[in-house]
Amino acid sequence: MRIQFFVPGIPKPGGSKRAFINRKTGRPIITEDCKSTRDWRTAVVFAANEQFEHPFTGPLSVRFDFLFLRPRAHFGTGRNVECLKKSAPIYPAVRPDTTKLIRSTEDALKGIAWKDDAQVVTQFACKRYAQRGGALITVARQHVADSEGYSGYEIYSHRQDHGQGA
Repeated sequence: MRIQFFVPGIPKPGGSKRAFINRKTGRPIITEDCKSTRDWRTAVVFAANEQFEHPFTGPLSVRFDFLFLRPRAHFGTGRNVECLKKSAPIYPAVRPDTTKLIRSTEDALKGIAWKDDAQVVTQFACKRYAQRGGALITVARQHVADSEGYSGYEIYSHRQDHGQGA
């Protein structure tokens, strides 16, 4: 079984946190470094809730396609305002980094798409420019055939046997 859905918006990173002590209570307060991460996670939760009746169980494969709008500097001016400059990069090799985008999105999907992040055994993510910002997310049950015909145990056993000269 596979579920694919689109989350509109501007993908935001997760994982960077700041901590400080509340002077009145003496308790630590931990906040997200990126203020708009909460809005992104809310959008992910909303889109996922429309697709999932209950969380998947077992090993999963997940694909994240993070889509970003091109900045105006990638386009010409005047009558060329809609023409992409030859010098415009093909991929958004700029911040935020893909790993932190995955982190914020995975955190939002916990309890909706899966019960625990540990269920994700195969993961693919990319950042690219598109006409519309957001993320295209695909969640599927992981099957042995998806791992080129080998389960993790078979790969481990094969390497172990091979290493012992068998």
